[in-house]
Amino acid sequence: MRNQIITEEHALGLGGVAIGTAFEKITDEQAQNVLETAWNDGIRYYDTSPWYGLTKSERRFGDFLKHKNRADFLFSTKVGRLFTEVPENEVPPTMWKAPLHYDFKHDYTEDAIKRSIEESLKRTSLGHIDIVYVHDLSEDQVGDRYPFFLEQARKGAFKTLSKLRDEGIIKAWGMGVNKIEPILDCIESADPDICLSATQYSILEHEDAVDRLLPAAKKAGVKLVSGAGYNSGYLAGRERYNYKDVIPKGMQEKRKKILETAKKYNVDILHAALQFVLAADEFVSIIPGASTSSQVTDNVKGWKTEIPREFWTNLIEQGIIYEKAQIPD
Repeated sequence: MRNQIITEEHALGLGGVAIGTAFEKITDEQAQNVLETAWNDGIRYYDTSPWYGLTKSERRFGDFLKHKNRADFLFSTKVGRLFTEVPENEVPPTMWKAPLHYDFKHDYTEDAIKRSIEESLKRTSLGHIDIVYVHDLSEDQVGDRYPFFLEQARKGAFKTLSKLRDEGIIKAWGMGVNKIEPILDCIESADPDICLSATQYSILEHEDAVDRLLPAAKKAGVKLVSGAGYNSGYLAGRERYNYKDVIPKGMQEKRKKILETAKKYNVDILHAALQFVLAADEFVSIIPGASTSSQVTDNVKGWKTEIPREFWTNLIEQGIIYEKAQIPD
């Protein structure tokens, strides 16, 4: 990165998916309690997107953070969709449990990127955005239109964000996606600083990222932020995996083995999941979401808790952790 804006202080952040009502209809008051706890527990990196709750999450983050000293925290949001207010009966079906009344469209052109940033600044009432991620430019989100939108982004979003960074309007930019290929495509054709990789690197599933994503990021000098390091709560015992209700084959047995090993060494599985991600040199931050204040506090505890090295070597011996993956010292 041109500027190492994510430091050790920001290694644990707060993601905005849950606050956007991805899993339950959390209220404004509950959201503010989560944010207040995060702040009081020392978290100083906050990530959201206008997509989360159809602008709800972004507004909630802004309502809280606009009262803080802007120099005291990092804030990232995302571009790639534009939002239009619509009547309640015209809100499209989405994953959000209680979204605001907006419709949306994907757009990665220069004009759309500039408009998206302007609208995010208005919604949050923040003076500037530190990191901008190009959101969901991936086949799992745009389907067979991926080549079309990738070319649109090459001509629009990538060049525009590099220019805004070079002008000092933003500090860094990159991809915010659930797949590896879009990050590799971006690295090949542009000069991103940092990418948010969701669902591709966790204690449960990381082999492909170790072999392909991490070496490419290291070679390009691109740092990574982890989203969904708990596989959307699957590691915590919830029956959803990476935002979906379908559990991939073999994951139940793998989770069971990790839990058994964790019990043997008196380790909390979520604490292990958090530390596993941060052990990789390329990952400078992990940003688990939270629906409750207690989840935030437990994440902070897990960040600092000591885990015996025997726990990690045991998982390697069982073949659960890939032998090429880095483990905590």
